[in-house]
Amino acid sequence: MSLTAYRSAHSAAERPRAAEYRLLAEVTGGLVAAQARATRDPALVAALDANRRLWTALALDCGQEGNRLPDALRAQIISLGLWVSRYASEVARGDGDIDDLIAVNRSVMEGLSA
Repeated sequence: MSLTAYRSAHSAAERPRAAEYRLLAEVTGGLVAAQARATRDPALVAALDANRRLWTALALDCGQEGNRLPDALRAQIISLGLWVSRYASEVARGDGDIDDLIAVNRSVMEGLSA
């Protein structure tokens, strides 16, 4: 998922919150599938990369002038994006638990569905 794809989805007829929820659900599904396989394989790396790219796009969007989210929330999303990027590398090396990435995504999804 590139920033361009995120922006396209963001600007489509779909409400922004619904698009963000859908994208998080897609990448979280990939993480859950990788977790179920319980092996470090190319599918795990692909799921981690998709998650990292989504969070990078979210963080970049929050850093843009004109983003209407409150400053504190924007800062939190940017911080989460940085953490996801760093932690995904740890998971890929076998030094982290994919459960933590899934939990963060699900928490954000709960907030978006409220």
